[in-house]
Amino acid sequence: MYKNAVDKEQWGGEVKFNSLLSDIRARRAEFEEQRYISQDIIEKFKDIGIYRAFVPETFAGGGKTPSEFLKAIEAISAADGSAGWVASFGMNPAYLAALPKETLDKVWGDSPDIVFAGGVFPPQHAEKVEGGYIVNGRWQWGSGCMGASLIGVGIMPGEGSKVPKMAVLPADKVTIEHTWEVHGMVGTGSFDLVVENVFVAEEWTFIRGGTPTVESPFFKYPSLSFASQVLAVTALGIAREAIDVVVNSAKGRKSVTGAPNLGERHYAQIEIAKAEAKLRSSRAFFYEATDEVWEVIVRGEEPTPHQVSMLRLATTNVARECAEATRIAYQLSGMQGAYLEHPLSRCFRDAHLVTQHAFMGEVTYQNAGAMMFEHLPFPGYL
Repeated sequence: MYKNAVDKEQWGGEVKFNSLLSDIRARRAEFEEQRYISQDIIEKFKDIGIYRAFVPETFAGGGKTPSEFLKAIEAISAADGSAGWVASFGMNPAYLAALPKETLDKVWGDSPDIVFAGGVFPPQHAEKVEGGYIVNGRWQWGSGCMGASLIGVGIMPGEGSKVPKMAVLPADKVTIEHTWEVHGMVGTGSFDLVVENVFVAEEWTFIRGGTPTVESPFFKYPSLSFASQVLAVTALGIAREAIDVVVNSAKGRKSVTGAPNLGERHYAQIEIAKAEAKLRSSRAFFYEATDEVWEVIVRGEEPTPHQVSMLRLATTNVARECAEATRIAYQLSGMQGAYLEHPLSRCFRDAHLVTQHAFMGEVTYQNAGAMMFEHLPFPGYL
């Protein structure tokens, strides 16, 4: 399919990885009906190394590069977008590494396969008490929370604070309310998180994107950019699936009216080629920007603001272009694709949900363009 497709040997071996993808494909309706990924699939993600991919090697982590991880999420997303979205939170060591070293010994001391989920917004006021905070509130979009052992919530720590922090709690201290009623990425379990009068010690809080307390080249990679990349890459897998569904469904299929089948129609040939071009060109830019930044970091240097901006631009671009490629495939399917159980219906809904995320907003283009003209971007872009 691609010259640089996922190396399955790095993820438990080809047999195990392919078996996982087959299992996910067969159970897409199950995930959508219950609105979260089943726990046995989460355990299989652990088994192949998704959640330890970026844990420091001192804690028996996986030592993966950003591109290696992204390609794994891309492959999982082709099987099911929601499964890819939930697996993508294997990037969370980028956040957790800002916890104190003594806390990380407790997080990863027994196992590197810790599943962390959370909801930052809206940050809730937390009462400052001796040794920590009393946390109360409700947070939206807790993707993957059903399979998490640790859950983080956004707090404003005390009076006058301007910078939110994440408070990390055991999952059993958080009430999960099943509020995720949406039309795309239904299986991500992005439910509301509710906490009532729970004490969280100071050493279990951190500033998202704060300075890591442990060493690893990965922690020098721009964390905000990577947080957007792991979500956008799901659209790549979804678009690949959508195009393949159209092409494979047309092979050998005859029209009931005697007209040419879909694959023999000129307009279909033109449109599917456009979709393939959108996918491949946006994918090339996406991984080119990723590898360029990673190579700089491996050399011991710091990525330039322009390089980081190109990461953000390539990320929004891949989400938008792959959503359009998926739309083309969906439209070619005619009325068949309109049925909820049809794979193109799910692909269409999931791909367009990706574009709704704040990380993939139109403002990315404005910020990237401003920097090309040597103007400052909006705060928080880099």
